[in-house]
Amino acid sequence: MKTSNLAVELLASNPKVNSAQLFYLGAKRKINLAKSIPFFAFHATALVSLFFIDYSLPLIALCLGMYFLRMFGITAGYHRYFSHRSYKTNRVFQFVIAWIGSMSLQKGVLWWAANHRHHHKFSDMPQDIHSPVQSGFWWSHVGWILSTDYDETKWDQIGDLTKYPELVWINKYHLVPPILLGVGLFLIGGWNTFAWGFLISTVLLWHGTFTINSLSHVFGSRRFQTTDTSKNNFVLALITMGEGWHNNHHCYMSSVKQGFYWWEIDMSYYVLKTLSWFKVTSDLRGPPLHLLETKKITK
Repeated sequence: MKTSNLAVELLASNPKVNSAQLFYLGAKRKINLAKSIPFFAFHATALVSLFFIDYSLPLIALCLGMYFLRMFGITAGYHRYFSHRSYKTNRVFQFVIAWIGSMSLQKGVLWWAANHRHHHKFSDMPQDIHSPVQSGFWWSHVGWILSTDYDETKWDQIGDLTKYPELVWINKYHLVPPILLGVGLFLIGGWNTFAWGFLISTVLLWHGTFTINSLSHVFGSRRFQTTDTSKNNFVLALITMGEGWHNNHHCYMSSVKQGFYWWEIDMSYYVLKTLSWFKVTSDLRGPPLHLLETKKITK
């Protein structure tokens, strides 16, 4: 197998890179055209529908509502709970938030959590499966998802979650929640409701989520010294309910609060904090700012 251009560039810039890393880079970073067809067809259908659907404030509100509901499923569920276990909850809500996250059409909860834990282990290193530094913007944004190299769930990364059969089930049948959502929206309001609440909302949700893999390692500011290029970005924090404070997160990934300071808006944390008042969530971990002072970047 030929070594990829990325591997050649890496070898030229860093002669100490070992052969295993070069093989890894040569073997990966290829999208699968057949797998890409549904993804691009979904985009095309959403785009074409804009020319034929009705426009109204209730429909646009539905689009935004479905966007932020499912974004919460990704940020508070897939990411902060399942990937990092940054708070506790009961088994019922654990399944509920896994269901909401699954409605985003971003594959199974265990698959997502396992890949994210792998990302933190090798963030911006050659083994990172979606680093813009190693693989370029488009690969980190969407290319890696369209590759067949990462379809399997990394079970060795999520031993703490596999003891729940309902999570294993929803990870296997991750298409059930979004299919039921789409069918339900169509039955309730027809094509207009389906297009705004599912098609358009899902495309926006995809790219909103993907910006954290791509743009959050490229644009923004760095408060803390970390081993990667993670950055804080106010705009991305708004569209991802707090995930844009990415440098904060990489500095202390166990914190349920990613906006470390009061002026850093983190809607996911606000919702989780509110749920804690009703005993739905508990043990919300915060950042030990007094300990993190030593990691601050001084100019």
